[in-house]
Amino acid sequence: MWPGRNWPLGSTWSEESTNFAVHAPRATAAWVCLFDDDGEEHRHRLTEQALGIWHGALPDVRPGTRYGYRVAGPWDPSQGMRFNPNKLLLDPFARAVSGEVTVDPAIFGYAEDDPDRMSESDSAPFVPRSVVVDDRFDWGDDRPHRYRWRDTVIYEMHVKGMTALHDRVPEELRGTYAGLATPAVVDYLKDLGVTAVELLPVHQFVSEPALVARGLTNYWGYNSIGYFAPHNAYSASGDRGGQVTEFKAMVKAYHDAGLEVILDVVYNHTAEAGVEGPTLSFRGLDDRGFYCRVNDGVSGAPYQDTYWDVTGCGNTVDASDPFALRLILDSLRYWVTEMHVDGFRFDLMSALTRVHHRVDMGCHLLMAIGQDPILRHVKLIAEPWDASMDGYRVGEFPPPWVEWNDQYRDEIRDFWRNHSPGIRSVATRLAGSSDLYLDDGRSPYASVNFVTAHDGFTLRDLVSYEQKHNEANGEDNRDGSDNNRSWNHGVEGETDDPVLLTVRRRQAANMMATLCLSNGVPMITAGDERGRTQGGNNNAYAQDNETSWVDWRPDDAWLDVYEVTKTALRLRREHPALRQRHWFEGRPTIRGGPKDLAWLHPSGREMTGDDWHDPDLRAIGMFVSGSPLRAPGPRGEQQVDKSFMIWINSDWLPQRVDFPENDWVQAGEVVLSTDARLPIGTHVKAGDRLSIGRRTVVVLREA
Repeated sequence: MWPGRNWPLGSTWSEESTNFAVHAPRATAAWVCLFDDDGEEHRHRLTEQALGIWHGALPDVRPGTRYGYRVAGPWDPSQGMRFNPNKLLLDPFARAVSGEVTVDPAIFGYAEDDPDRMSESDSAPFVPRSVVVDDRFDWGDDRPHRYRWRDTVIYEMHVKGMTALHDRVPEELRGTYAGLATPAVVDYLKDLGVTAVELLPVHQFVSEPALVARGLTNYWGYNSIGYFAPHNAYSASGDRGGQVTEFKAMVKAYHDAGLEVILDVVYNHTAEAGVEGPTLSFRGLDDRGFYCRVNDGVSGAPYQDTYWDVTGCGNTVDASDPFALRLILDSLRYWVTEMHVDGFRFDLMSALTRVHHRVDMGCHLLMAIGQDPILRHVKLIAEPWDASMDGYRVGEFPPPWVEWNDQYRDEIRDFWRNHSPGIRSVATRLAGSSDLYLDDGRSPYASVNFVTAHDGFTLRDLVSYEQKHNEANGEDNRDGSDNNRSWNHGVEGETDDPVLLTVRRRQAANMMATLCLSNGVPMITAGDERGRTQGGNNNAYAQDNETSWVDWRPDDAWLDVYEVTKTALRLRREHPALRQRHWFEGRPTIRGGPKDLAWLHPSGREMTGDDWHDPDLRAIGMFVSGSPLRAPGPRGEQQVDKSFMIWINSDWLPQRVDFPENDWVQAGEVVLSTDARLPIGTHVKAGDRLSIGRRTVVVLREA
């Protein structure tokens, strides 16, 4: 063992040697353990320690070598000390991971019969290994497009689920990073009109022991254990470093096609769960520092080794701890600089803003990201809540953050099922949710709008089920939300009734059109545009099977919904009037011109104060002027576009609407419609009276 150096953390390969550095400030000894292909272990004691980091270098250690750490120190759970040299630990900074966890009593740091006594069983046969990686990759002239937020359309998808059933992806590539990079997938996304994919977690993750005991696995992946390593089960290239190269090749393919790659990241908790969870990495290295405790930061309170959990997963990472903060920042920078990803969506972000248990929008993590010359320029999306009541912070995250807007989801769902509290709330969501984002100077694109996400009903199930059907999860249907805001239209579940199917498909198309044409950033859940169903399961986190995978068969696809989605995204892409970056002001942009935004009553007049409070009003027209736009062009020039009239009607009955007689627009053409009686191409002139069908969307463009 050579002395090596204490930076960078993790294993760093060179032709001369491989350096190992691991943070374990309270440990008394540490070993790096190398494994032959036959599994034989070779332990090398790290003799050097500096700034809490144990380090050393070994010659002749090649890329692909598997390794782990063993660490000795006090065993005193009452003080948050759980050092146990019998447990092989993953390197928190490992670039790749080989193997998986096998649930066995040996993976737990405590004795099987006594949680206060240290286990003497060797966990090495049952846990994965870290891998030494050669980071070299020919990126060529790879340059991400980095779309402006106002031009961004997000497609949330699962690496495996997107291609596991895809008949035009080679069988050996299905469910992998390489499968996502095939033309069958890339061309589909381009044709649909999205600009960015948001991948459900790809950091190395493991399944919870309780889930494995039920014969299930963690499909979604919100149970991370390796924040630098692409999940090895999604690799068609093996797990000895090939997954790193394969992931990079996938990103390059998406960039070549003009698509961005955003990662859903889970830094708020780890797979080690509560104090009775397995010892896989962080718990064995610095348990007391890495995880929040009940009495953390409470002046004068005695230390209590009880994890403080606002994630619902057993532990909460303490992002105010210097090492945890460093790991998160280093991980983010690694994925941007080395893996070329374009942004991140942070799961349960409120948990990471906690300082002494309180949400703090001035916390070290937010400040560090906002000042970082690399990270502040990538896409940053917060899920602005955690599993606690006080963690709900929609509308509060500072620039440059944007947020998942669940209020958009709930109010659009309610509108289309006739449970809306009023037309005014729907109008607010359509125009960008100014009630949430205007007061602190953010733009409408601080709102990531969605009607569905991975968590909850799919769009098809949203119009087909009123109750969750999660029996397959093995929790007696207790899991998952009961607040679905769904409507089965009279029959629970699938049906062959052609009339009912027509209504459901039209409702799904209505919601997709509304989503794509609302001000803000639209996010589509993979397969919704095709009518993907989970059979009423609204919490399919454990369903790694056909329940969750995208069904690519044409015979069951809702292709009419696909066409409406594609048309709406094309209109959005082609017309800056439908994706403006400034807030609407309800007044002309030039003297004598039309208002930039006007809301119309079905009678043809502008909405009055009484109209906004009419509980029976379920139809409204949204006039968006393009003559000219409020925002200037890239060189300060005045931008002129077509004007649009968007009618949405969620009523049981058709609505007669008057095309207003004024100087705004003299004639228009239907360019999107879910009303069969007003097909695309229908021409309208000022003064005409139209009948907007029940539960429909009709979009007219200035002729």
